[in-house]
Amino acid sequence: MTTATLEPAVPSARQAATTGQARLTFGRILDAEWTKIRTVRSTVWTLVSLFVASVGLTALICLAAAGDLASGAGGDEPVGAFATWGLMFGQIAALVLGILVATSEYSSGMIRTTLAAAPRRWSVLVAKTTVLAGLLLVLGTITSAAAFLAGNFFLGREGIGFSVTDPDVLRTMIGGGLYLAVLGVFGLALGLLMRHTAGAVTVGIALIFIVGNLVGLVPGAAGEWLTKLMPGNAGSTIATVESFNPDLLGPWTGLGVFVGETALLLLLAGWLFRKRDA
Repeated sequence: MTTATLEPAVPSARQAATTGQARLTFGRILDAEWTKIRTVRSTVWTLVSLFVASVGLTALICLAAAGDLASGAGGDEPVGAFATWGLMFGQIAALVLGILVATSEYSSGMIRTTLAAAPRRWSVLVAKTTVLAGLLLVLGTITSAAAFLAGNFFLGREGIGFSVTDPDVLRTMIGGGLYLAVLGVFGLALGLLMRHTAGAVTVGIALIFIVGNLVGLVPGAAGEWLTKLMPGNAGSTIATVESFNPDLLGPWTGLGVFVGETALLLLLAGWLFRKRDA
């Protein structure tokens, strides 16, 4: 007498895991990261702060300074440096958003769920970077254009405005989006390295605002080059019609340096992300 052997109707856990991983495409990881970043309340408030601070402060400073700049009472201050002045403060929001994309999952413990569903850590990092950079590129370009238009309105009333078709203006509008996108990725890498929101924000703001100015106190050519190569100094020139400091790197050269610095930081962060426990 023989005994019939029934095949299990439900696949084994190993087979299910293998099937799940086979179906986990980069597109799905990208979609998951997009869902996460757009459904978090802090993202909305951070992006609103970016827009309001950049546009509002640019309009206010141009309203206050346009008369003096037109009469020459402003001294040798370049008029173009005021046209997107508010981005100097709006960029903090882009940096913070990048940091939050990395650290919020660690603080909530969600990173374990993310890596359980998508164990390929480099793919997760690339997806986070792509979504963050794309979002900031679009909103940053819109913000930069709106800030310029708001500031140029008051400059134009005094006869010192710029034409929208001017090459430096177009470069500034596009460059504002590029700079904020790279700055967000810089924050992402910093957050991934430190895995602590407050600490990463403190270090990031110090690097962009404080250290970038303090290194100018170093005497000689060393101080000049350190000033030029600091992340905020190198990258921000692309987002201004004219720079307050004419000795900084040119717009596209500076952006290239900032991209290189951000790429190195992101590679280091990715290597540690792959090695460390969640």
